Amino acid sequence: MDNFMAARSQMALSLGFHIIFSCIGMVMPFFMAVSHFLWLRTGNPIYQNVTKAWSKGVAIFFATGAVSGTVLSFELGLLWPTFMKHAGPIFGMPFSLEGTAFFIEAIALGFFLYGWKRFNRWFHWFTGVVVGISGLLSGILVVAANAWMNSPTGFDLINGKYTNIDPVKAMFNPAWFSQALHMCVAAFAATGFAVAGVHALMVMRKQNINFHTKAFKIAAIFGVIAAILQPLSGDISAKMVAKRQPAKLAAMEAHFETKPYSPLIIGGIPDVKNKKVDYAIELPGMLSFMVHDDFKTPVKGLDTIPKRDQPPIAVTHYAFQIMVALGMLMMGLGVLYLIALWKKKSWFDKRWFLRLFVWATPVGFIAVEAGWTVTEVGRQPWIIQGVMRTADAVTPMPGIHYSFYLFTAVYFTLSLAVIFLLYRQIKMVPEIYDNPKPVKA
Repeated sequence: MDNFMAARSQMALSLGFHIIFSCIGMVMPFFMAVSHFLWLRTGNPIYQNVTKAWSKGVAIFFATGAVSGTVLSFELGLLWPTFMKHAGPIFGMPFSLEGTAFFIEAIALGFFLYGWKRFNRWFHWFTGVVVGISGLLSGILVVAANAWMNSPTGFDLINGKYTNIDPVKAMFNPAWFSQALHMCVAAFAATGFAVAGVHALMVMRKQNINFHTKAFKIAAIFGVIAAILQPLSGDISAKMVAKRQPAKLAAMEAHFETKPYSPLIIGGIPDVKNKKVDYAIELPGMLSFMVHDDFKTPVKGLDTIPKRDQPPIAVTHYAFQIMVALGMLMMGLGVLYLIALWKKKSWFDKRWFLRLFVWATPVGFIAVEAGWTVTEVGRQPWIIQGVMRTADAVTPMPGIHYSFYLFTAVYFTLSLAVIFLLYRQIKMVPEIYDNPKPVKA
């Protein structure tokens, strides 16, 4: 493994792990705040127990997310020094603001975890809300920095020098809103289905049924609403990609030829050599309609992109297809949930219904990983779209492959530790949570 591939692999590994922790850290505080609010309003102590149990999970993921995020910040300088030298002054603002949001989140989480019976009950609830809001802002700010890499603005490049730098314009680049919206909705969908799946499994095993049923419903509602909204955010994001990164869109769709009535490709195996897609379902004109709102206008194909500027087509296409397929699966399950909520409440007691959510536990995070693969691999060979190539930004320091092996071991160990802690936390839910004595909120 050469230096370049080792650096890319290490960054991919770090991002792949961190995105799981960050999604859960962004979203679960809102679950916690809702259950806390329901306890304050109803006085039902089961909601208080759900809040306390979830708060421990939030603390676990906050700690692991902080560690993995810190590693990523160091890796940017270690692995991509040329990139940071030029890009740091331009897109550094969202990273610095993200640090501020992180500190607010840490303080608020400390208040929440240790504030039981010490603060006014509504102020205590408010600190939990601040944890969620600051965590969500952290995610949005980081995504804004990544969006700048896909849609660089806020500077002029003159004779190889970056001048007239405007960090505010760079942060609010043309892609930041669509990309942040898509990522946030995906985080809610993935975390909602994952948490709901865990509680559905406990209900199926008849363990602490009242506790897990209430937790399941809160998480599922978040996940279902996000899954149904996700295609809308995906459409906004795809239109921005078509405008700013036509090579990425062409690779996503394995769209080799620019022609009227551009077809939407579903599935298939790209044959890059012969410029075709085998075993695919083609919907004539649908790609044109999705991009241009009419069926005839051509969508730029890979034939308009120099070969040296084309991203890896197969990887981008497969990742995109996986993301879309799993997103549609979650949306379908979300529709079933709404039917159960409004018309078929008996389904909530059916094993087949609960089993669907158990099977869907990892689906959202697989879709998130696939989506980030599309975002990063689809931008190649550029680290800054159209400005700087990834190969030109990598460190000249030798031996990066050893660092990659070391970090692989570290992240594997960290994952095992998180799984162990979460498993222990779930098993520690006491039977009394099902029939606690009523307490005054």
